[in-house]
Amino acid sequence: MDLAKGYGRFAAAVNSLVAITLVGLSAVQAQSAPPAEPTRIAMLGDSLTAGYGVAPEQAIPARLQQALAAEGRNVTVLNHGVSGDTSAGGVDRLDWMLGDKPDIVMVELGANDALRGIDPAVTERNLDTIVSRLKRAKVAVWLIGMMAPRNLGPEYAAAFDGIYKELADKYRIPLYPFILDGVAQDPALNQPDGLHPNPQGVDVIVRRLLPFVSKNLDDYHATSVHRASRP
Repeated sequence: MDLAKGYGRFAAAVNSLVAITLVGLSAVQAQSAPPAEPTRIAMLGDSLTAGYGVAPEQAIPARLQQALAAEGRNVTVLNHGVSGDTSAGGVDRLDWMLGDKPDIVMVELGANDALRGIDPAVTERNLDTIVSRLKRAKVAVWLIGMMAPRNLGPEYAAAFDGIYKELADKYRIPLYPFILDGVAQDPALNQPDGLHPNPQGVDVIVRRLLPFVSKNLDDYHATSVHRASRP
């Protein structure tokens, strides 16, 4: 018997067995590994977030989650909208919202402040409080802007509209300038009150909002390894 050839065949068989075993172990480990936790985005907002006048599954957070899932993203979008809420109400609800342990909070507040003619300085102070407290809680913040009704006059509109960019610049956070972009004042996309989007309007909002959310999700995940752990 040629020992060299015989040993070579034995070694090849052992190596093949080891390779098969390793592949099998890798498959078992892959099957037993828990799935990655979804990124949790909370939308802290008013009736636009809550989905006033539409079914829960047609509200912006639900439709946004569906759109993100269609992109293959593992994301949960939590609806923390309360119809009629002001920026002051958002401050009061912060602890309740943080109980859901969001990774990211999209702040969509201010519309009801403007409808009530609240001093823009008060709205800015409340939004500043929200953003600063979220950042102290080590939660990423994205700001969703609003524009004041033009019947309140140019001075009020200029003061109110500028709040969002000022805060975004101050805290270096992403800003989506106007939640109702492409929908405001279009009767075909709004409910009879002219203020709240209908399901078609929600779809327009989500379609326009999606690139902003996707881009900032990519940025968030790219830098998340450097983030301190949340309490």
